[in-house]
Amino acid sequence: MDSDRARQLLTRERERIEKAIAALNKTDGQAAGEPGEPGERGSEELYEKEFDAGMSEDLANQLAAVGRAESRLAAGIYGISVDSGEPIPDARLEALPTAERTLAEEQARGDR
Repeated sequence: MDSDRARQLLTRERERIEKAIAALNKTDGQAAGEPGEPGERGSEELYEKEFDAGMSEDLANQLAAVGRAESRLAAGIYGISVDSGEPIPDARLEALPTAERTLAEEQARGDR
């Protein structure tokens, strides 16, 4: 894949993730300021907090994957599997710019 196209895809992915993080933080801030009686929302509030914590962790992992992909791009090894050294098809990188492995390798990892 052309490095300019890869950079464009990674930039778009970083922006998407950062917007999602900002929206999640904004939602957390709004919820914290809402008045209410203690225990009023009960288990619903607990669920929302746990869901937001999981979402925050997932977004942090996605942002880390973008950083690793940007490092591979800078090193000239973007689009090469970190496991086998085989090229990752451009179509996979278009769909998942942070892909670190070929689809077959990723599926094999999932079977473990």
